[in-house]
Amino acid sequence: MKYGTLYVVPTPIGNLKDITLRALEVLEAADLVAAEDTRQSLKLLNHFNIKKPLVSYHKFNEQNKSESILELLREGKDIALVSDAGTPGISDPGSVIIKKCIEEQIDFVVLPGATAVTTALVYSGLDTDRFMFLGFFPRETKDRKKFVGEIGDRRETLIMYEAPHRLLESLAYLLEALGNREMAVCRELTKLHEEIFRGKISEAAEHFGSKQIKGEIVLVIRGKSEEEIRQEKKAEWESLTIEEHIISYMNQGRSKKESIKQVSSDRNMPKSEVYKYSTEIE
Repeated sequence: MKYGTLYVVPTPIGNLKDITLRALEVLEAADLVAAEDTRQSLKLLNHFNIKKPLVSYHKFNEQNKSESILELLREGKDIALVSDAGTPGISDPGSVIIKKCIEEQIDFVVLPGATAVTTALVYSGLDTDRFMFLGFFPRETKDRKKFVGEIGDRRETLIMYEAPHRLLESLAYLLEALGNREMAVCRELTKLHEEIFRGKISEAAEHFGSKQIKGEIVLVIRGKSEEEIRQEKKAEWESLTIEEHIISYMNQGRSKKESIKQVSSDRNMPKSEVYKYSTEIE
């Protein structure tokens, strides 16, 4: 018997008009819909006059429910997987069932569609060539410390989700940990009260500190700039003599020639000039 197919179906992140024609076709043709919140998905289906059986599939039952969905797929049922908004598997349930489909060689199809990540990135006006999506900003202080320690030196544009009641606390933490970088706070994307704030982290904290914050939020933050990296590297050696500077690189395992070349670059000095300070270094 031929297995059924799992369809990963993105749904609008706010404006229902953002659903694709293909998504509607799949929802109409599927034998049933696996939904993060059946009540929320029922509203979507009713809006487009689609009548389908719904089964619950959320982060609290994802492991167990995946098995029953796999059994339906083995029986030849076509299943549409949806989350409350956006693409399943992106900070939403979906990754578990997809991995199981891969393991069992059951076909699945991922439809393109709405996602808050790229929408917020383009709205931000920050670098779109290289970016890193980080999911939700951690709640606990110990997790936040590890989190910013891992991303602080990244040059890519950083994108993360945050809840409205934690926004001000998170902005304060990010300001202290990353410095006063350019950022965008994107709130209620595609919805009636959509808001895009662009500015420094401190300016965002001031802006949102004076209002009641509602809705889903995406934070987009500039990565570490070349100038910041240059200044930090300079702070590591500016108190050293040129000779000590050369030795510091040699102690890291570089050859004398490589160390002279790096010091020349760091200090913007001719290599021949730096070389004069290395003649007595063994």
